[in-house]
Amino acid sequence: MRALVLKKHGAPEDALGVEERPDPPVGPGQVRVRVRAAGINFADVVARVGLYPDAPKPPTVMGYEVAGEVDAVGAGANGFEPGQRVSAATRFNGFAELATANASDVFPLPERMSFEEGAAVPVNYGTAYAGVVLMAAVRPGERVLVHAAAGGVGTALLQLLKDRGAHVIGTASAAKHDALRAQGCTDAIDYRTQDVKAEVERITGGEGVDVVFDALGEFRTGYRLLRPGGRMVMYGLSNVVTGDKRNVVKALREVVTIPRFSAIKLMNDNRAVMGLNLLHWWDEAGSLSQMTDPLVELMERDVIRPVVAESFPFERAAEAHRFIQDRRNVGKVVLTP
Repeated sequence: MRALVLKKHGAPEDALGVEERPDPPVGPGQVRVRVRAAGINFADVVARVGLYPDAPKPPTVMGYEVAGEVDAVGAGANGFEPGQRVSAATRFNGFAELATANASDVFPLPERMSFEEGAAVPVNYGTAYAGVVLMAAVRPGERVLVHAAAGGVGTALLQLLKDRGAHVIGTASAAKHDALRAQGCTDAIDYRTQDVKAEVERITGGEGVDVVFDALGEFRTGYRLLRPGGRMVMYGLSNVVTGDKRNVVKALREVVTIPRFSAIKLMNDNRAVMGLNLLHWWDEAGSLSQMTDPLVELMERDVIRPVVAESFPFERAAEAHRFIQDRRNVGKVVLTP
């Protein structure tokens, strides 16, 4: 099979290449998918640069989520048959013509959804569901600040928050604001030209927000904007990636400036700070079913409507990485074999 290989850390043009690899085996309780589309996450960019400690060492095949048809079914993987349209969380190895996943991380893809849309579901909407429902437990009418609201997870958050009746404030560059509103964002802030904290205070009449979702690393500002009973969910640190090569000094500078949250202060402020690492949750639970099983019903209700920003063939993966790293996408970026 053909696969997109991360050959080494560095610029995408040097680090990525298409190679022939052996077909993956299908073990008990597993499903092999003939991949029609695979989703790129910012974690793939971080791994390429060399700042993602959980990623396998190069040379390796990255990719956490795919969509396609079932190619083969292992013993005990009941409910699946060859040719069936599915989405799957693959736990690496998704950027290939064939990818194997545990049956618990595979679910049917509705006929109305394209494979490109299906590749946007497992990780992005799994992360959004974990944050909105399992962690922050967002209630109708609550005010929610979503940083990087135009990204893959950002658009997923907007759709799930709209379904729960939240008042959503999203940050993105001005050119993306119409797209945010189309996905349910009530108020949009241009983080490049506006003071986010001042704008949130203006929008909320100085009261602040009930929930903050932050994949950037703006944790200090987010915490200050929380109302009593407020919750902040931290699920990324994309501000640490500013170039094509690993900059350990820059990364450490970002890390050491992350605020420390005192237990006594949290108690006195009546606020909660939560960290969300989907990969670690996946490892500890053994599957993503706690997040992905509910997504099937949300897809059936048409709550989930993935936004695909751009689709690139494997051979143009370097362009895809540039597209994401330059923050040009509204929604999900996918690769196709």
